[in-house]
Amino acid sequence: MAELAANTLAHTSGPGTLAIWTTPKEVVCQVHDGGHIEDPVTGRLRPDPADLIGGRGLWVVNQVCDLVQIRTGRSDTQIRLHMRRPA
Repeated sequence: MAELAANTLAHTSGPGTLAIWTTPKEVVCQVHDGGHIEDPVTGRLRPDPADLIGGRGLWVVNQVCDLVQIRTGRSDTQIRLHMRRPA
């Protein structure tokens, strides 16, 4: 969640919104901002270790969450994280 908030601050010019809720089986976190993601597989491929400047936030999110949903359009992006709750 902190990675997504940091991405909003670093890569967009406006504010973002954060929502968190629970269901009986999971915790869901959603960040919505005015950014646009060009690469359809962003965050799904392991970043090059030689690249020392950024590019790891969404990859880290994909590693620790059970499901990451990215919806991006011309004027906004919504990223929703799903994390299963312990039984």
